[in-house]
Amino acid sequence: MFSIFLTLLFCAGASSRTITLNSRALAPSNVPLDDFFKGTDLQWFGNISIGTPPQEITVVFDTGSRTLEFASTLCGSCNQAKFDSTRSSTFVDGGSTSSITFSTGVGVDPVVGANYRLTLRSATDTVSIGGFEVPNVALFLITDQTPKFAIDPFSGIQGMGAQATGLFAGLVAQGLPSLFSLYLTPLAVGNAELTLGGIDETKFKGDLVFASLPKPASGVWRLPSPGITVNGKTTTLLQTTRSIIFDSGTSNVLFSTDTTEAIYALISPDIVPHAAEPGTYGIACDRIPSLAASISIAFTAQNGSVFDLTIPSSELSVGPFADDPTVCQTLINAFDGLELVGGSLLKHYYSVWDVGAQRMGFAEVV
Repeated sequence: MFSIFLTLLFCAGASSRTITLNSRALAPSNVPLDDFFKGTDLQWFGNISIGTPPQEITVVFDTGSRTLEFASTLCGSCNQAKFDSTRSSTFVDGGSTSSITFSTGVGVDPVVGANYRLTLRSATDTVSIGGFEVPNVALFLITDQTPKFAIDPFSGIQGMGAQATGLFAGLVAQGLPSLFSLYLTPLAVGNAELTLGGIDETKFKGDLVFASLPKPASGVWRLPSPGITVNGKTTTLLQTTRSIIFDSGTSNVLFSTDTTEAIYALISPDIVPHAAEPGTYGIACDRIPSLAASISIAFTAQNGSVFDLTIPSSELSVGPFADDPTVCQTLINAFDGLELVGGSLLKHYYSVWDVGAQRMGFAEVV
């Protein structure tokens, strides 16, 4: 998910795959992830524990946000597993309220206004993950949520932005190398995982190719792209340089309207806007298997070479529309002012998110 604002109500190139650990470093840890599938792979989530004694909850590890928030017993509208702060001896109530609105949601439907909004209360507590324990982590209890979150099988969101904050900052302070890796897989493949502090070489082949984040640092996982091709073809518009956000908490892809329609025009003129859900596009489901829809997005590696990250044709459909199951929604939603790729691309690559070196790495999955 990509958060667009936080309303506060208080003051307050190819590279070697070897990582050298210093004497005080924590060893990397793998965290298994489950796949929330509904028409397509929507989210990947795993276990963390909060408090003393620990209460286990599940969270999405979201590179499009920066904070930790999860359902609590203060939330009457939450139907997920809830954290009970009264049972934790290490819980400290921060006493402040806030709200956060996301510009991408849990699924592939467009965000409309504030329909993905959480009301939060600040706190600190001990958080455990992957065999690590971090005390006094800043976090937020969800005290209310909009109905769009009701389908979530997970309790919260652990932000994994490009600046170390909260839980991840605490792990780094204990000696964990300041990077993590994601192996996000389609449901049929399974065994998805988050690796904290390292790289799991068993999950990819060949060399990792690294690209540097733009300077100055923004805290956002964003890379400039010199162009997009579709089935080997392109247009003048698609060869315009654009800045693309990588968001593990978004299921599909969001581009500006002109970019979205330029891509679809190279796939089929029959992919058209779906009036019932503004911002979405679709085509008759029985047409999907016959369409070539390979979308390659170019990036520049640290060594200056250009490399492509490709979304295969198999990702074209994200499932049928609820109002007309004969029409399938296609993977790109139009959202002017936001260029973002999520699970539709990330599940086809092993990805390394190097906070310390301000770079991202990609390799072909095994």
